[in-house]
Amino acid sequence: MSDTPSREAAPPPPWAALSLIGLIFLNMLGFGIIVPLLPFYAKSFDAPAWQITLIFSAFSVGTFFGEPYWGRLSDKYGRKPLLVMTIFANGLCYLALAFAPNAWAAFAIRLLGGLFSGNGSIIQGYIADVTPPERRTRQMSWMSAAWNVGLIVGPGLGGIFAKPSLGHIGFQLPLFISAGLFMTSAFLILLFIRESRQRDESNTHRPNRWAATGEAARHPVIGRLMLVTFMVGFAFTGIEAIFGLWTEARYGWGPREIGWAFMFVGISSAITQIFITAPLSERFGQATMLAAGMAITVVCIGMQPFSPSGAFTIVLMSLSAIGQSVAWPNVSALISETADPHRQGQILGLNNAMGALARVAGPQCAGATFPININLPYFQGALMVVPAIFFALSAGRRAKIWRRDNPEQAQE
Repeated sequence: MSDTPSREAAPPPPWAALSLIGLIFLNMLGFGIIVPLLPFYAKSFDAPAWQITLIFSAFSVGTFFGEPYWGRLSDKYGRKPLLVMTIFANGLCYLALAFAPNAWAAFAIRLLGGLFSGNGSIIQGYIADVTPPERRTRQMSWMSAAWNVGLIVGPGLGGIFAKPSLGHIGFQLPLFISAGLFMTSAFLILLFIRESRQRDESNTHRPNRWAATGEAARHPVIGRLMLVTFMVGFAFTGIEAIFGLWTEARYGWGPREIGWAFMFVGISSAITQIFITAPLSERFGQATMLAAGMAITVVCIGMQPFSPSGAFTIVLMSLSAIGQSVAWPNVSALISETADPHRQGQILGLNNAMGALARVAGPQCAGATFPININLPYFQGALMVVPAIFFALSAGRRAKIWRRDNPEQAQE
């Protein structure tokens, strides 16, 4: 049996990853249109704060179950068919969200949408399939940059087309636009993206989700990186969930101002990921830059409650986004390098599922502490990220040992 996954006779060229990233941008644009509007969309149902965070978290609950499942299937049946199906289905969910009659229906639709949006492991797996290890941080960084460019343009579009004064119906047009972008992306991938691996007919053992989770948790590198993913995701998504309510309380902001804030965050992230992340990681090491990004995040999150103005808040948000942008591409690159080549999609999916679990727990904890004091979510977020710095450094040390002991797999 071959030690590498089964691939087509003429695999996609290295630039195929960039082609996929370009088309995935449409998904990210559609996502960016909706995310800043969600607190106000939920409020249009007269939902209390706990229901708002529940609707926000429903997407991540679905993603938690979807990521390892779709990743595991893509390891066996190929990346392309799973990617087309999940993207198109997600577009249908955004369309259904435009007609949700109440907050509980919106929760159910967001839950289903999250299940189909749990396809990040497929995208990362495709990039790993066609990219050598030494360039994976660069390609993962560009993928993240496409995401953040979506957060530059998307919130602005959402703010322009949303009409909160009309109630629930005022959010339909942004949802229609988002659904159309997802469906267009699925159609273009179907037409223009070449499969990166053939159906795997080997008898390679693929443990179920829970057995694989145990294996990953015990892995000297992957287990630590999964903890980093959870801790930082818990902090950042908790703050993201209450940011609209926090700025409304502090500065009287609405959807338009929130959209502008997210636009500046997206610009900062995209510039960092396109021009800075890969050169720094290639020079100083993936784990070192991962830890440095975590440290920047801690400082910026901890300072936010003391922000004297909306402009300073945006500056701190942008600096925190820079820290995240320096850090995150290194996580998926290190995991793809140290995971079993037959199971890259599944392992990447498990890590993404940890992020999804964090996106459930983080907003719920932030929603619980926000009524006590609007600044508490920032303090709890900063404290949560501190241990991630040390786990990142430990993962880096273990990765060096792993490369020494597994030289052949390290070159795949």
